[in-house]
Amino acid sequence: MSDTTTTPRSGGPRIEYLVIAAVCVIALLAFWYVMSQRQQTLRSSPSGLDGLQVWLTSNDITSYNFAGGWPIDQTTVDLLILPVYDTALDVARTPPASKEEYLLQSDEYDFATEAVLTKAQTVPTLFVMPKWRSGMRLTGIAHPVLLIEPGKIADTLEEITGGGAAELVYGRTPFTEFSYRATDGATLTARLYAAQMFRSQGCDPIIGTSDAMILGSCPLPADAQSDGNGVRDRVLVLSDPDLLNNHGLRLGDNAQIAADFLSSRTDEGNIVIDYSRTSWLRDPFQEPVRERTWADLSRFFGPPFLILWLGAGFLFTLFLWRAALRYGPILRERAASGSGKALAIEARARLMRLSGQDGALVHEYAAARISAVAAALFGPSHARHYASEDEFLNFADRQHPGEAARLRSVLAEIRRLPARAHAAEAIHLIDEFEQVLEQITHDA
Repeated sequence: MSDTTTTPRSGGPRIEYLVIAAVCVIALLAFWYVMSQRQQTLRSSPSGLDGLQVWLTSNDITSYNFAGGWPIDQTTVDLLILPVYDTALDVARTPPASKEEYLLQSDEYDFATEAVLTKAQTVPTLFVMPKWRSGMRLTGIAHPVLLIEPGKIADTLEEITGGGAAELVYGRTPFTEFSYRATDGATLTARLYAAQMFRSQGCDPIIGTSDAMILGSCPLPADAQSDGNGVRDRVLVLSDPDLLNNHGLRLGDNAQIAADFLSSRTDEGNIVIDYSRTSWLRDPFQEPVRERTWADLSRFFGPPFLILWLGAGFLFTLFLWRAALRYGPILRERAASGSGKALAIEARARLMRLSGQDGALVHEYAAARISAVAAALFGPSHARHYASEDEFLNFADRQHPGEAARLRSVLAEIRRLPARAHAAEAIHLIDEFEQVLEQITHDA
């Protein structure tokens, strides 16, 4: 018998593939959102620095936020702003057990001392020290009761600088003003609420005095200083983040001071506000020389291998297309209600045809056709009785004696066919069998 005919399939990707792809994309987006939700919330809060990045960009100062994920060429970074939302470096933050603990927690984000110092050694860095508890971010209200304990901040400052014992100093009035001379000679005034200043031996004041500065240049710890290979040994420290954060940029001349000071620290590079927990900086001039490179692998995709790859790709595509065309999944329109028996018969016929059982397939076909003709002639109530071969032949003897003998002869030859009969012989018997059934059906 001939190959089973294929049902035409509509073009374009199947809906199952589109659904699977959509689910994968949604899962990836959900995973990224869950992992970065805390950071995103912190950055856009009053204690975050998203406003600083927008302000610098509006003043034609190249800046961007960075949360990690890909290497940064350190030669393109003029200043790395590192907000330290952690008063206990190298110690995992304990999730709050109640709303009160959540409001009074000091640590917003976990950092490691090694990563912080590695960044400061590699590029010019500005440490922005913590000041407010989580309650300030959650309520949007800055109140002295929400200030972090000065001892915790001083300990963190001592860990990341080498200036010796550090001490925090607070303003005696609600608002404290600091004078700043801009690069063009103008005098600007920084205004801070509950100003958080510091003093530390070895730190040089930039804004403030040596006994009470909010911005200074401090040495790095001795074990992290320059070893003669160009590693940096000083870092900028901002003790009061309200000079740069979303809350403080609106006070006094803070925004103008931030733009003037930060632009004076850049040449043609970028200002990077870094929220990442590890160092993603890389030196393009000190990358390791590898014994093998991608060029070695690319040779296997050039001539004469390219022709082989193209041929293999074409053959594989042809194989997938033909397999999908012949043995693809059941189409939706063919899987309607009541089609289970028809699909089972079709599947069985396909298996018999593929295994070369043409003789057995003809016998099964003859039985199925007699059953179908009986259903068409006698209706569903009597179809079961006349569906058997003997009863159908008895009916043919009574109503169509001229065709009954021919039908018996054809059925006898079909039964005598071997299981692996030749396809041409099987087709010949099927044609003759169909002619007899057609005659009986029309005569009836």
